[in-house]
Amino acid sequence: MATPAHELPISEARAHLTDVVNRAAYAGEITLIKRGAYGKPLAAVVPMSVLDLLAKLEDRADIEAADEALAQYEAGHSKPVSHEDLWARLED
Repeated sequence: MATPAHELPISEARAHLTDVVNRAAYAGEITLIKRGAYGKPLAAVVPMSVLDLLAKLEDRADIEAADEALAQYEAGHSKPVSHEDLWARLED
């Protein structure tokens, strides 16, 4: 996986956006974008392969969580929750 190659202030990244994007797309570089010369990174321009990997990892984590919840339910350690109750819990 790519590691951050360099950091740029937002103003410099804006001025060189085409280069920043091309370096991500074709050289696999990650550029951290920060506010001001000494600010901490706020965002990053990453290759699509990094974003794809993140999505796969999130999907795997979701599947593992669903499998664990199903196993708990099938073992009698949890009860089903109605759709209405779920939304009520999420709104709290």
